Amino acid sequence: MDGLVHIYTGNGKGKTTTAIGLGIRAAGSGMKVLMVQFCKGSSTNEENTIDKLKPDFEIYKYKQICKFVWQMTPEEKKQMEEYTLHLFNYAMDSSKNKDMIILDEIMAAITNGFIDMKLVVEFIKNKPSHLELVLTGRNAPKELIDLADYVSEINPVKHPMDSGIMARKGIEF
Repeated sequence: MDGLVHIYTGNGKGKTTTAIGLGIRAAGSGMKVLMVQFCKGSSTNEENTIDKLKPDFEIYKYKQICKFVWQMTPEEKKQMEEYTLHLFNYAMDSSKNKDMIILDEIMAAITNGFIDMKLVVEFIKNKPSHLELVLTGRNAPKELIDLADYVSEINPVKHPMDSGIMARKGIEF
C-alpha cells in the first residue's frame, strides 16, 4: 500500500485530536505510528493512553514547556530552532521503520521560523513510498497543500469559550 499525505489545518479545535484518532486507527490495524510534536512541551492527557499503545504508537517531543514566541529571548528562539530540527530529523530517520508519522504542529514550527519549509517539502517529496504522513497546524502553506492527498480545514463555528466556559480536563486538554 502506498502511503499518502494528510494535512489538518484551520483555526478550529481538533487538528491534533483528529491526527491522534487516525494514529490509533492505524495502530489498531497493525501499523507502527510515530507522532512528533512541535511547539508542545508539557505533557498532555492523551499521552496517558497513547503510552499504553507502545511500541505501536509512540510520541516524541521536546519535554520542556514551550513559551509563546513573543515571550522568547533570541537565545531561546535559537534553541527552539535546534530542538525543532532535532525533532524533524528524528521523524525523517524513523520514516524507514514506521508506517505512519504525524508531524503535529509542524505548521507552527514553519510559521514561527523554527524550520525551513523547504525541508518539509523535501521530506514529503522523498518520503518512503509506504509511509503515511500526517501534518497538522494552522495556516498550512499552499505549497504543502498542493503536495498533500488529503486536506481538511477545521474552522470554528461555535465554541464554549465564546460563552466564558474555560478549557476542561479530558476535553480540551
